[in-house]
Amino acid sequence: MKGNVTTGNNHSGSASAPVLFGLLIAFILVLLGSIITSLLFHYSSISESSMPVFAYTVNGISLVIGGMVAGKKAGQRGWYHGSLTGLFYFMIMALIGFLAFDATLKLTSLYYLIGSFLCGSIGGVIGVNYFKSSR
Repeated sequence: MKGNVTTGNNHSGSASAPVLFGLLIAFILVLLGSIITSLLFHYSSISESSMPVFAYTVNGISLVIGGMVAGKKAGQRGWYHGSLTGLFYFMIMALIGFLAFDATLKLTSLYYLIGSFLCGSIGGVIGVNYFKSSR
């Protein structure tokens, strides 16, 4: 069939499926990381003043892995799919903070947005390149 052109991969042209799957993985990892962190704080003598470091670390690692999953699922343009994962992650977290805790956007929110974007895009690049070489 002349009209049937394949690109060599089984991925659709839509960006939504890889990004949604990356978001799902990121939120699952944040949930697991939060449980592990709370158990660590409860059963150890770690000071609660170090809690923000643990929270940012759990979120960053989850976003990198979520971006990797999005990049792997997409098979191409990992920075794009990973950064979209990071941006949507930030928007969902900001919406949860606004609705549940009456939090407002501040200058620190811009730092969190930039960090989410960078972690997701780095994960996306790693996901595309790492899994492309292992095929």
